[in-house]
Amino acid sequence: MSPEEIAARLRDRFTDVLVARGEVTVLVTPVEVLTVLASLRDDAELSFDTLSCLTATHHPGAAPPIWVVYELRSTEHRHRVRVKAGLEGDDAPHVPSATPMFPTANWQEREVFDLYGVRFDGHPELTRILMPDEWEGHPLLKTEDLGGVTTRFHGAFIPPVDQRTTT
Repeated sequence: MSPEEIAARLRDRFTDVLVARGEVTVLVTPVEVLTVLASLRDDAELSFDTLSCLTATHHPGAAPPIWVVYELRSTEHRHRVRVKAGLEGDDAPHVPSATPMFPTANWQEREVFDLYGVRFDGHPELTRILMPDEWEGHPLLKTEDLGGVTTRFHGAFIPPVDQRTTT
């Protein structure tokens, strides 16, 4: 099935379906995420049975500022679809956990939580996975400061990227 055929089939059920560069994207609200993922997985002609990637993006000043992105693949039919949910507010945005439906979402949701601060409601163990437990903030949010790096070479310090000079 071609991306255009997949998009046409999805437009019968979903209002916001895009095709760009041969890739199909379905835009949904956070409340719709689990219903849409289940629908895509359970449709025998589509059979999106694998969550290959779950990530997020942050666009400060945009509405919505944070997007959670689910990349689904059909191992049977060898095609793909992307599902994107826009989250409002930079203060503890949240979306339902896809872990019960796709076990591979477990660590991927933890990574998005750790790096972007997105809360996944119903996640079995939503804890940091990359940053130390005592770390404050979420480093991939574009509102975070670009910190400098202390090096082990005689007290040398590499300043934050936005404060470096080109001399």
